[in-house]
Amino acid sequence: MADYLTVAAADKLFSHCLSCLPWKQEAIRLFGKPVLQPRLQVWMGDAGARYRYSGTWFSPEPWTAELHQLARRLSEQVGAPLNSVLCNRYVDGEHSMGWHADDEPELGPAPVIASVSLGASRRFRLRQRKAWCTGHERRSMGLDLGHGDLLVMRGDTQRYWEHSLPKTRKRVGERINLTFRHVDPELVRGQLS
Repeated sequence: MADYLTVAAADKLFSHCLSCLPWKQEAIRLFGKPVLQPRLQVWMGDAGARYRYSGTWFSPEPWTAELHQLARRLSEQVGAPLNSVLCNRYVDGEHSMGWHADDEPELGPAPVIASVSLGASRRFRLRQRKAWCTGHERRSMGLDLGHGDLLVMRGDTQRYWEHSLPKTRKRVGERINLTFRHVDPELVRGQLS
């Protein structure tokens, strides 16, 4: 949804995220080796919303009032509980996110991901995880997500599709992406025991 947030509201939230979030460049395991992610991140949410990806568990930072308020508003609008947000900060065109699906067990079988973009517009890519029919190519598409836009992925999206934010050689400004989701604390406990 283009222009989900007004320009003034998006500007205010972008400024809040830049100045108030404890941004980190996390190390993850890639092909068995630790590497720094090509972006800055903050995992935030309810206390029980632990999240694992790339073999690493992340405990959430406490909500800021602004992001918690947006999570509650989005939850009502998308009709699904949202108890956490992964905040990704892309400083320039070299910062990126590789192909992946948000299909971690603690998100449940059909997660709802409400993604709010702030700052510079970037090309978001989607592709089928595999071709529907033998002999056919996987379908793919791209969307330019701009300041204040909302993208909601639900149902079988994570099961059948992957997404990415590729690097770009274009001169682009800073971008923040907020991906709100629901982590099931019971499913987390089951993995930790």
